[in-house]
Amino acid sequence: MQTSRDRFLDVVRAGAILAVIAQHWVMPVLSYSDGQLATGNALATPGWWVVTWLSQVMPLVFFAGGAANLISFRRAESTRKWLGARIRRLMVPVLPLMAVWLVVPDFLRGLGVPPQPLQVGSAIAAQLLWFLAVYVLVVLLTPLMVAAHRRWGLKVPLVMGVAGILVDVARFNDFGYIGYANAIFVWVAVHQLGFHYVEGRLGTLTRRAALTLSAAGFGITALMVAFGPYPASMIGMPGAPVSNMSPPTVLLAFLAVGQVGLLLAFRPQLNALAERPGIGHTLGWLGARFMSVYLWHMPALIVVAGVTVYGLGYETPAPGTVFWLVMAPAWFAVCGLVLTGLLRLFAHFEMRRDTYEVTANVPQLVVAGLMISGGLLGLAAHGFAPLSDGITHGPVPWVVLAVAGFLLAGKRIPTLDLLGRAVVITERASLKP
Repeated sequence: MQTSRDRFLDVVRAGAILAVIAQHWVMPVLSYSDGQLATGNALATPGWWVVTWLSQVMPLVFFAGGAANLISFRRAESTRKWLGARIRRLMVPVLPLMAVWLVVPDFLRGLGVPPQPLQVGSAIAAQLLWFLAVYVLVVLLTPLMVAAHRRWGLKVPLVMGVAGILVDVARFNDFGYIGYANAIFVWVAVHQLGFHYVEGRLGTLTRRAALTLSAAGFGITALMVAFGPYPASMIGMPGAPVSNMSPPTVLLAFLAVGQVGLLLAFRPQLNALAERPGIGHTLGWLGARFMSVYLWHMPALIVVAGVTVYGLGYETPAPGTVFWLVMAPAWFAVCGLVLTGLLRLFAHFEMRRDTYEVTANVPQLVVAGLMISGGLLGLAAHGFAPLSDGITHGPVPWVVLAVAGFLLAGKRIPTLDLLGRAVVITERASLKP
């Protein structure tokens, strides 16, 4: 079992967040005219779907998360303390994001920004909270999954994978909503692979074995795309009838096997890379700000797009053209500068050491986690823009639910008092300037 810090996992996490940023910053194809923001996806360009087989790195995030969760869980004094610390640590970086975006839409509307681009920006700012909503559920399941791993080992992800296949069969036979069950089956299966890495079953593979594993994962993915109902792109595409991401299909579990096997094949080289002083410092910097970088890289994009596209009339060049290739580095550089500024303002929330003593019991923590997950999922689905028919139909109820869950995950406080405090906090934040 792993007892010291694993530099390979640091590289995987850092590489994953950088890939997420690169994919999200390269995708937008934007133009603005007559109060309407037109949006497209550069990766919808014919043939570019192949990029998503490597740039879709959410499987790697859950894999690394599974490894990190098993390591920290086995070091924890108790399940209660581990759950409390994990839930609060995941939620703390979200609080400033919610506070800012509760006031930003009204502020921009007061400046005369039309409703449609405001709605688009507010939706994008909240959209990525889906990951945190699902990850909180995975954290809640971790104690049970550790026990299942101890008893049944590799059978656990295999059973989850079979369940994922059955869910997809039902989904593609007119039971569409059942597909959301794979948000648990697929991501928990990948999370379990992280357990097997920690205990050496994956970490000790030879290069040939790792490459064989990778070929099997990518090969099955290719066969399922070629002969099944699955689209070739590993991310959702505008206008596509089916998405491999929303809800996730079992294809992403096989993609995870391909990606993990490929990285494991070069694990010695990646470990050597991590030992270089400059690289090691960067890995540490990113690791300490992982959630903040994830949460604020899309608001950075929104700021840049707002100034250049809405304010200055800039239009994204046609993807793949010479002009697009010339402008892409400048676009990345400006987004990076804005993200750096946002991190200077907000990353300290994540980096601050939480000395808060959690006294809630495990059932209370489970309820708190479910409330947080539900609130974040609601925000991801509906966005931060307030609706015209009142405060109760905008983002505030979802913020109330998530904040109440965060408070409930601390000391034992009567639920009514929690909800009252959460309502006061969020309603004050949502007042128009």
